[in-house]
Amino acid sequence: MFFNSLHFAIFLPIVFLLYWFMPNKSKTSQNYILILASYYFYSCWDWRFLFLLLFSTVVVYFAAIKIENSVSTTSRKIWLWSTVILNLSFLGIFKYYDFFVSSFTDLTNSFGLHLNPYLLKLILPVGISFYTFHGLSYIIDIYFKRIKAEHNFVDYSLFVSYFPLLVAGPIERATHLLPQLKVKREFNFEKAKEGIYQIIWGLVKKVVIADTCSMYANAVFENYNSMNSLSLILGAVYFAFQIYGDFSGYSDIALGTSKLFGIDLLKNFDYPYFSRDIAEFWRKWHISLTTWFRDYIYIPLGGSRGSKLFQIRNVFVIFLISGFWHGANFTYIAWGFINAMYFIPLLVLNRNRNNIEAFTLSFNLSSLRILFNILITFTITCLAWIFFRAKTITDAILYIKRMVTDRHFAPQYLSIKRYNYEILIMILLFVMIEWNNRYKIEPLSGKFSWLKVSLSIIAIIALGIFTDYKNFIYFQF
Repeated sequence: MFFNSLHFAIFLPIVFLLYWFMPNKSKTSQNYILILASYYFYSCWDWRFLFLLLFSTVVVYFAAIKIENSVSTTSRKIWLWSTVILNLSFLGIFKYYDFFVSSFTDLTNSFGLHLNPYLLKLILPVGISFYTFHGLSYIIDIYFKRIKAEHNFVDYSLFVSYFPLLVAGPIERATHLLPQLKVKREFNFEKAKEGIYQIIWGLVKKVVIADTCSMYANAVFENYNSMNSLSLILGAVYFAFQIYGDFSGYSDIALGTSKLFGIDLLKNFDYPYFSRDIAEFWRKWHISLTTWFRDYIYIPLGGSRGSKLFQIRNVFVIFLISGFWHGANFTYIAWGFINAMYFIPLLVLNRNRNNIEAFTLSFNLSSLRILFNILITFTITCLAWIFFRAKTITDAILYIKRMVTDRHFAPQYLSIKRYNYEILIMILLFVMIEWNNRYKIEPLSGKFSWLKVSLSIIAIIALGIFTDYKNFIYFQF
């Protein structure tokens, strides 16, 4: 079931009505409704993988209690590592087994050893990376005694499988979400209205921006050999806005949907394309994943302590793991490596924490410098996105090579029967709206909110008719 589907448009109001208008409403009944809705939501994709979600939930639930009740450190470690290895093994089998086997076979073939390995060719369970990380953060927090084990199985199951965040995040923490599930929620009209506004704006990002940009980006990337420099530059820009609109749009819909049930989720995006350097970009892009890697891998590795070489090693580890988390393809690893290379100079010069404070622009040299830094950061981000989008590293390199060497900047007619610059005005308008909304809690609130909402709905309906790219990119991760 997709957030941008008619199925979800029917599903959500039904769950909302059952949730708020049931007789004898209590925290327990609210959670039962949400857990049943979540399992139904997940089973709509493929009901067979519901058993995998349930298995992971049961294993982590009982292991957490065992860790909390264990007296010896050895016993606690055994339960922790057994649970971590088991969950990562399922993730590895479904997501990475065929990749590793195929890569090893290609390597042996290059030495003249021709193997014929067995590939599983399994369908990747949607959301497996996300709910696996939910469970891992919970069990690790239990081990280090940051939180108490949850003994209510329904509450813990809801934490892992809560449908707004189940298939593409944000990656929640037990310290943030579980306390909200332990108390009865009271209906708040203002929060519900804010949630509806956020859902609508998320759909604008997805249907109007991402799905429209995807048509152009796909047409360029799939035919890059015949595209000139202008088309290739625009293709990279279109994909940058496609993936941002797609994923931040999903996050907005998830956060807005959750507000309808009186539950707040972690913010996942903070206008990353207005970042002044790559370090700031990674503090604002996919925030829940970035902070997960920071807290559970980077800091345990030593973080920013020790020598510069030690810190550089830790940065490379995090970015390479982040790339590999996104998919079983060398392009994602290359994307992670490139971002690490962007980050290292800031780390070496102790400038990776420079741009933390908010900023405003005025007519002076300092503001011009800020705009220049934003443009440079966006440019290098787009170059890295080429590797993320390309099918192979070779395709990405050839794409960039042709973009630099072709040096023709005439408008081209794409295979979708459109010129390659037709949506630039729409993107520019979107950037202006995003810039204006940087410090707003809700983009559609404030003066003339009814007009903003009406225009947004009209845009969603109008452009939704002409676009057919319905899947969310991060469902594959």
